[in-house]
Amino acid sequence: MCTLAQVSRAGFYRFPAGGAVPPNGTADVELRDAIQRLALEWPSYGWPRMTQELRRQGWAVKHKRVYRLMCEDSLLCLRRRKFVVTTNSNHGLPVYANLATGMTLTGLNQLWVADITYIRLRWEFVYLAVILDAYSRRVVDWALERTLADTLTLQALRMALEERRPAPGLVHHSDRGVQYASRDYTALLQEHGVRISMSRKGNPYDNATCESFLKTLKYEEVYRSAYRDLGDARVRIGEFLEAVYNERRLHSALGYLSPARFERALPAPEARTNAPWPAAGSALEATG
Repeated sequence: MCTLAQVSRAGFYRFPAGGAVPPNGTADVELRDAIQRLALEWPSYGWPRMTQELRRQGWAVKHKRVYRLMCEDSLLCLRRRKFVVTTNSNHGLPVYANLATGMTLTGLNQLWVADITYIRLRWEFVYLAVILDAYSRRVVDWALERTLADTLTLQALRMALEERRPAPGLVHHSDRGVQYASRDYTALLQEHGVRISMSRKGNPYDNATCESFLKTLKYEEVYRSAYRDLGDARVRIGEFLEAVYNERRLHSALGYLSPARFERALPAPEARTNAPWPAAGSALEATG
């Protein structure tokens, strides 16, 4: 029938029962408008997340249709920016073995991942330190300052420990930067019974979860904003991290839930307790 009538199968199934055929192209107008509005709000969403968000809003839509419309409207491309290094691993401080690779996560506060990135203001650079729970992808805490010294990472760590109060056995994973290898930072971790883990030398993929988050932060907030000063950056980045990323942004690894919704959906005992930990092995390597 479709061949004889020279119509597509999709058009046949969308034809309203007992109604007139809509003018060519009008069937996608409202959906296209919804996609464009979401693309403005979430510019780095690809077709999988876009499809899930549309379904959450009540659209009965297939991913192929979403992909087609996003291609037609050029909504699948994002500008890339040059990577800037903020890690200085040329130091004589002790570094620790990578404990995160062999872990199987079953709940919260089993593995935290940490990293630093720069934020460009009008007249200066400032630096953001973040700590994420690797199980829920939630930003546990963060700090934004003008310095790259370990006072930046210590501020984020102290607030994270106060916020979550994890049981002994938590693994903290980071790169080998001097901010994370400093004696004050490692002493604070050990004081709270936290096991220290660091990426292998020259292997940024060991901290891929945090690297992916920082890319999301840059594309969805930082590159879209012009911050007046440090205070303005703190307010707007803090709002994105806590009200947008944690509460609303969908994650494919979480079944297209936001980190906060994912955590709220966890059984209460799982959200409060830690699972047994793997053997630590050799934690300390001599350097320098």
